[in-house]
Amino acid sequence: MIETYRVTGLMSGSSMDGVDLAGCEFTRHNSGWEYAILAADTLPYPGSLREKLEQACNWDRAKIKALDIELGEFYAEILNDFHTTQQLAPDLIASHGHTILHEPDRGITLQAGHGGIMAEKTGITVVNDFRSADVAQGGQGAPLVPVGDRLLFGAYDACLNLGGFANISYDDSTGQRIAYDLCVTNMALNWIAGLNGLEFDEGGSIAQKGQLDSRLLCILNNLKYYSTAPPKSLGREWFLVNFLPKLDHKNLSVSDLMATTVEHIALQIASGINAQEINSVLVTGGGALNQTLTERLKYHTSTQIEIPDILLIQFKEALVFAFLGLLRIQGEINCLSSVTGGKKDLSTGTIYRTKNH
Repeated sequence: MIETYRVTGLMSGSSMDGVDLAGCEFTRHNSGWEYAILAADTLPYPGSLREKLEQACNWDRAKIKALDIELGEFYAEILNDFHTTQQLAPDLIASHGHTILHEPDRGITLQAGHGGIMAEKTGITVVNDFRSADVAQGGQGAPLVPVGDRLLFGAYDACLNLGGFANISYDDSTGQRIAYDLCVTNMALNWIAGLNGLEFDEGGSIAQKGQLDSRLLCILNNLKYYSTAPPKSLGREWFLVNFLPKLDHKNLSVSDLMATTVEHIALQIASGINAQEINSVLVTGGGALNQTLTERLKYHTSTQIEIPDILLIQFKEALVFAFLGLLRIQGEINCLSSVTGGKKDLSTGTIYRTKNH
């Protein structure tokens, strides 16, 4: 029996360049799942809200709670507009929300954007808070996308996402799904672009003009995180405390700083790929549009680097979170302990039902 479901996925990445919305259709066949992205859009945060998101990891609990509510109201508003404009009537909304806090080793994680408010204001069932249950059982609560990678993109040996951080997902020689954050990516590159008054380095043009600084490259490559075995994950706090201070090289031009950081990123990603028997990698996320980065990555690895169409590059994570929400509603596994280090596989996410559902 063929079953078809419509789900809107909402994803707000660590690079804070906006909210990704993807109206998706999933069809279950005997042989597995098929997907289609029916409509998609990226909406920027209002300036005041973006400022709050940037500062919130230093706030007290009461202020963070107020932001969680404000964000839930904002998400509901843009979802209603999106559904009306695109003439969508989804069965479900699956929201990753925006990560305010992620310190799993201390048992802390918060993806803001109140699901109850979203359900009430859209009239549609919402699944959110995908990470808390795994963190509570000792896991990293991340990455979660690997379930979608395995079930939707199994034709590739690995999936690589170049977002605020670069993360990879693949099946190891025993058939276990492995996934972890390789290194910082757009969070660092966007910060450097900001030194030139730009939001990002379009196409990698700044990096292309720069020269490598071997001293800085060595400093970055020797960061302790890279010698730690998975499961492991990165957050904005790590970037601010451990990575950003290393970029304070006043003797370097912005282009040299960018070129060196791009080379560092390419080396760390290639190291993760080359350590495994990976013949093909699907590359998505905003970093896939940075030609200088992808060229350096191809230089450092012999793996087939597959860059798909723009819709999948930009909206794969929103698509996968839509899928994870669907799996949650079905009571199926959407969080793998082999990936997060938690005690067991979970069907995770908080469900907020409406009176209509």
